[in-house]
Amino acid sequence: MSSQDFVLFEQRDAIVTLTLNAPEARNALSSQAQWDAVVAACERVQADPAVKVVILTGAGSAFCAGGNVKDFRDKRGLAAGGGMEIRDNYRRGIQRIPLAFHRLDVPTIAAVNGPAIGAGCDLACMADIRIASEKASFAESFVKLGLIPGDGGAWLLQRVVGYARAAEMSFTGELVDAQAALAMGLVSRVVPHATLLDEATALAERIAANPGQALRMTKRLMREAQTSRLDSILELSAAYQALTHGSAEHEGAVAAFLDRSKG
Repeated sequence: MSSQDFVLFEQRDAIVTLTLNAPEARNALSSQAQWDAVVAACERVQADPAVKVVILTGAGSAFCAGGNVKDFRDKRGLAAGGGMEIRDNYRRGIQRIPLAFHRLDVPTIAAVNGPAIGAGCDLACMADIRIASEKASFAESFVKLGLIPGDGGAWLLQRVVGYARAAEMSFTGELVDAQAALAMGLVSRVVPHATLLDEATALAERIAANPGQALRMTKRLMREAQTSRLDSILELSAAYQALTHGSAEHEGAVAAFLDRSKG
């Protein structure tokens, strides 16, 4: 499967929509070509200064069903080979996806249209914002298969919902519906299934109305703040602010604000 097959890349002005496009397999992330396709889409976005926001969703009834359980049974894909080979399969395969999303300076919105299971749940957590259809559900289900979250879920999920809720999801592996996900902060809103992409696009447009360079720097600053000390973040903030003060985007935004204030 090529990148063009698995990840549909649609750009309208400053907004890119990435659609996982294997509905017959519930958009499972099960092959090197699929992992490469997601990484390539992130790299394409990162390299294009015209892009301000990314929406990530799935085709068909599922957002992403995680890995292919048949591959685990048959010792293929990630499960192929001995211990050292499997370790390298993960490092060269699916683990490149969270790193690619973490390097993205562009704000990301996951429009979760259906089940997000295992690696699919973790993929949703890689986005900055999650909006759920009423048909969405989530499960950090690795333990059900005698596995651990090998794609970074142990790092990702607790940063979204806190340690205790992440522990409950990870230790039970149980399914969480859209309303429960909203209550625990896993998603920021639940919307009717038919309007999910409209809601995500409307939010993306509100974000994209702002200067692109400042958006990217704000995103990077927030990511760094997750793991840095306050004094380090203040130093980085001062450096970033020095760059923004000298930008044409800042000057234009200030002029527009003052013009509106006159009226």
